[in-house]
Amino acid sequence: MRIIDLCLEERVDALLLAGDLYDGDQTSMKTARFLAEQLRRLSEAGIQAFIIRGNHDASSRITKELVFPDSVKVFGGRAEAVSVEREVGAFPVVIHGLSFTQPHAPESLVGKYKPVVDDAVNIGLMHTSLAGAPGHDPYAPCSLADLKGTGFHYWALGHVHKRMVEEGPCTIVMPGIPQGRDMGESGGKSVTLVTIQDDRTIQIEERFTSLAQFERADVDASGVEDWGKLAALIGRSLEQARHGIASEHLVARLHFTGETPLAWRIRRDIDLLTAEAQDRASVIGCCWVEKLETSCQTPSATNEGSSDPLLELRGLITDGVIGSDAFRAELVTMADELRRKLPGECRDIFGSDEESFKDSLALLAQEGMEDVLARLHAGEKGDHT
Repeated sequence: MRIIDLCLEERVDALLLAGDLYDGDQTSMKTARFLAEQLRRLSEAGIQAFIIRGNHDASSRITKELVFPDSVKVFGGRAEAVSVEREVGAFPVVIHGLSFTQPHAPESLVGKYKPVVDDAVNIGLMHTSLAGAPGHDPYAPCSLADLKGTGFHYWALGHVHKRMVEEGPCTIVMPGIPQGRDMGESGGKSVTLVTIQDDRTIQIEERFTSLAQFERADVDASGVEDWGKLAALIGRSLEQARHGIASEHLVARLHFTGETPLAWRIRRDIDLLTAEAQDRASVIGCCWVEKLETSCQTPSATNEGSSDPLLELRGLITDGVIGSDAFRAELVTMADELRRKLPGECRDIFGSDEESFKDSLALLAQEGMEDVLARLHAGEKGDHT
């Protein structure tokens, strides 16, 4: 809705959508109706929309059931070049587009696009992973040089959720996504407002559209010995994070760091601390706590020769168990067996490649050890609060 509002406020000539309007497993027609209603708002204002289908659109069950206003151009599986309706006497602007017909496009689509239309500003719409990323399937892979070689003035790209801009005679923009969905998509999200100057040069502006912004925030607990002071630190960290974002709402993940006598208790009672954080977030307003994490250590954890038996046990487990080749091999075997039983869309839960897989397992083993030691520490001290 915010994108449509921006189009209406700026009185743009056209809206360009470079694919993946919804996830492939989306089956609710409410989504389809909402999208059609929003595009109808543009149509009533005389604003055109140009849409290509991405990999998720190609696999969506509701794609073929969407009915759009006549002002909406949805490109098909064959490349087309369509002129934008403009005022009499204005120089022509042509939109080039090509949709995915299948969920995968392992080869470049650049060569399939129509050639440059002479005496017009040529704009390309493409859904592509560009050069791709390790561990991920390629989607219409191509290079920036390939796109520049088309002679187009501007390329509007879709697929990658992170913003990328390449300015020049051929400006290329991967705007990312207008709204983050989880902590893996942190930061303010936006769209790009494109202005074609009278000399036909391209000017771009980033406009933030995300209603909620996911952010990580550190809480330095170094030297803190009082639980109440720790709670106060949480409030200050949330306030700082809340005032530093572009969106209306903050969704925060707090990470405790530093050496503190409370390190064991923070880990053991993370649920109580989470409730405290959520309460302070509600007082701040438009602020939500997604999760708390800790890497705090007790002051003696880094001191050699410590007489604390739990710290000695920690060292034995770290060096003699977690660090051993036999343990790592057994952990990989167990995780592999579990991963094979998961649905296909969940199998990257431990990482999408061998390196990230092993890193995730090592982290889980470390976290498990710290949790057990935290509970042993509470029993040793008789701390049941």
